[in-house]
Amino acid sequence: MAKIQLQVNGSSITVEAEATLLSVLREQLELTGTKYGCGEGQCGACTVLIDGRARRSCQTPASAAVNKKITTIEGLAQGEHLHPLQEAFLAEGAMQCAYCTSGMIMSAASLLSSNANPSEAEIVRHMDGNICRCGTHPRIVAAIRRAANAAKESGR
Repeated sequence: MAKIQLQVNGSSITVEAEATLLSVLREQLELTGTKYGCGEGQCGACTVLIDGRARRSCQTPASAAVNKKITTIEGLAQGEHLHPLQEAFLAEGAMQCAYCTSGMIMSAASLLSSNANPSEAEIVRHMDGNICRCGTHPRIVAAIRRAANAAKESGR
């Protein structure tokens, strides 16, 4: 099987090429924070950042991510310091079963990197493709607002 080089969470890694990015992350690299949900790119549980943009890893061939910067939920924190979105999700209790949480946070990270101060309507519109079956959407929106406000206050 062919091998490819991927840049995952700041590390260059050689992996088998004949798989989806989700399979590579979970099965070859044991980065299990990225979840398998629907397998069709509809639920958002498998969302990762590729060059800073939210992408569904279940629909992305690993080979399509060569020469791109891949960030998973495990790569957001800086050492022992959680990412502001991770802190905000905890503070707002924006998870119940938490299955969707990593995908939600990765989608929100993509939003905040392109729009540091989104309105509630912009947050809702951007997060529309991520499904939370527990119904914590109001707390998820509040967490994204909290993270945006924290970033604004800290000058990030």
